[in-house]
Formats: sequence, structure tokens, C-alpha cells
Amino acid sequence: MVEVSEGRIGVSEDYVEHIELCLACRACETACPSGVQYGRLIEGALAQIETSIRRPWPQRLLRWLVYGWVLRTPLLLKAAGLGLLFYQRSGLKSMMQSTGFLDSLGRLGDLARLAPEAQAPFFFSSLGRVFPAEGNTKYRVALMAGCMQNVFFSRLNEATVRVLCKNGCEVTVPAEQECCGALHVHAGLRAIGREQAKKNIAALESGHYDAIITNTAGCGSVLKEYPDLFEHDPEWHGRATAFAGKMRDVSEFLASIPLNVDFGTVRRTVTYQDSCHLLHGQKISAAPRDAIRAIPGVTLRELPLSEICCGSAGVYNVEHTDISMALLEDKMRMVESTRADTIVTANPGCMLQLKAGTRHLARPLPVMHVVELLDEAYAAAIQE
Repeated sequence: MVEVSEGRIGVSEDYVEHIELCLACRACETACPSGVQYGRLIEGALAQIETSIRRPWPQRLLRWLVYGWVLRTPLLLKAAGLGLLFYQRSGLKSMMQSTGFLDSLGRLGDLARLAPEAQAPFFFSSLGRVFPAEGNTKYRVALMAGCMQNVFFSRLNEATVRVLCKNGCEVTVPAEQECCGALHVHAGLRAIGREQAKKNIAALESGHYDAIITNTAGCGSVLKEYPDLFEHDPEWHGRATAFAGKMRDVSEFLASIPLNVDFGTVRRTVTYQDSCHLLHGQKISAAPRDAIRAIPGVTLRELPLSEICCGSAGVYNVEHTDISMALLEDKMRMVESTRADTIVTANPGCMLQLKAGTRHLARPLPVMHVVELLDEAYAAAIQE
């Protein structure tokens, strides 16, 4: 990477393949005794590749459509979600699976199986709303609703709002927020990521929030590293630093305040899969586990090698499906060894990947976000 950056060697096909095969899970950062920030190096290398090569036109078209338009345009995300909703609820999906048609499509069929479930009603309707705290207002927080989460993880976003309100938070979902740019930065599209960062900083910096919350570990890593996008822009670097200083993963935030433990009993035996960007990127390990252990009736069984990537890694499972599925197969063997009845994690991308893995188990298991488990415990208290 250094030699390419300094122009001593060119950006060859072998170099591009080697760099793009990296999961960017950042486990090497945790392992490295010298503290080398490899995640930032790989993002810089990907950005240089993006400006140095000309991809085949089908790839250019797909990247232009997805990164340039769909992720950045709520209307197009809604349209994609409605299309997927029709596919799932019309019986078309079931028919294609039962007839084996997906098997005949090869790689396209594999990708179709990884497609997330659209969740109507979408969370877009909550943008611009302020949700009052239950009881006294102790904190004013803003929720980064994300882009894909508004369509495919609407229930997770709603659960996040409820849990925060249960803990004395007035929750604002700023209407002006946009995609955080994480997928763009991870794809080497730093210029677009920088545009997204500016819009989000401008939308939230005047709110005087106690914290800015995300329930998506991959987004959280990039949101906390916004200053890196402006290393040559003193004005925006300062604004990004102030913004990043308030960014918190939802489990991290809940661990920093007196947690409302008015839980009901939840009878689950769970195992927890670390999200790479939460564990290795943000160095958060104890907070989600402590939240799980606080729930009456829940038994936590540690997952062997939980620090190893499940193979999701943003869009890695789409671009390198074979490698991703091999990692997932290993992960499912570890899950089975715990004899847990529920898998818990802290990142929507990991949830999708793990759900795909459970379809091959003898006993399919539910996959939950930590905050969904907390939400279930609060709901159980009302029913008791």
C-alpha cells in the first residue's frame, strides 16, 4: 500500500484483487501490538484504487446506481423496499424457492437468498419526530436512523426508540439526516462519503444533544471517524470532531447511564456474536454483554471465537459470496456448540448474515439485536 501510494509501483490487477479480498473486519487492529490502524489504511488504499482504475461497465453501472443514487435517495430506497415487499408477500418468493428456480440462477440465486426482508411500515415516517421520555427527561439524544434500516430494519429502529425513552431519553429523529456514508467509504468512494458527512454534521450539530445514537456498528465506526475524512480541511475537521465526540453506539450509551432495569422475565438462552466494527473498530465488548446479563431469565453462553467475522462485512457477502459463506459455515458450527436458542448481535448486517446461516441448521434460531432483547424485556414487565 505504501509503495502504491508513493507511486513506486502501479495499481495492478493482482493488487486490486488482494486489497478487495480484505474483509475490513479490523481484527488485525485488535491483534497488532503496535496499534497499526489498518482499517484506515485499507480505506485509503480502496480510495486510491477507485481513482486509478476503470472498472468493467456493468460494475460501473451498478456502483453508480447503488452508491450514487439508491443509498442517497429515500424515494428510491422506498421504491426498492416496496418492490421487495411485493416479491415477498405476493407468494413469488415462496414459489421461486419451492420450485428450485433460485438454484438454477447460480450466483444470482445465492444473492436472492441473502436479500433482507422489507419491513412495512417503513421507518421513514418517523423522520422529523420527537419521542418524549418516559417519566422525567434526563437526556436529549438524536437517533441516526440510517438508510437501509429505514426499510429493512424498521422494527429495530422502533425498538431502539422505545428502549431509549424507557431510559429517560427524549429521542429526536432529525429529518435532514441522510445515509452516513459508511458503505461508500468502505467501497473507496470517499468523496461521496465526505458529502454525506457534511450533510449529517450540519443537520445535527445545532441540536445540542447529549449524545447521537446509532444501533448499527458499521455505521458507528465511520460516524466516529468522520474527522479522518477532513484531515486537509481545518473547518470541517473541527466540526466533525465535535460531532464524533457525541457519537455513541446504543449499547455503549446505555452502559454509560444508570440502566433502567424494570425488566420482565425473558426465558432465553442466548449466545452473542461480536460485530467486528463494534469490537475491533470501536473497542466495545462488555457493554452489550452486560445489557444481556441484566435481563432476568436470560442465560448468556459465550460463543467460541465470537471475535471472528461472520462473513457479512458490509457488502462482502454479495461481492465474495463463496468466502463469506465459508466463514458463515464455521460460525454456525460454533453457534450449535453453545446449544443456545437465540443468537444476539449488535449490527444489522451481521443479523442478515446470521439469519442466512440459521436456515441450514437442524433447528432454526431467531436472531436479535441487543436492543430488541432489551425491548422484549421491557414489554415483558408490562405483561407480568
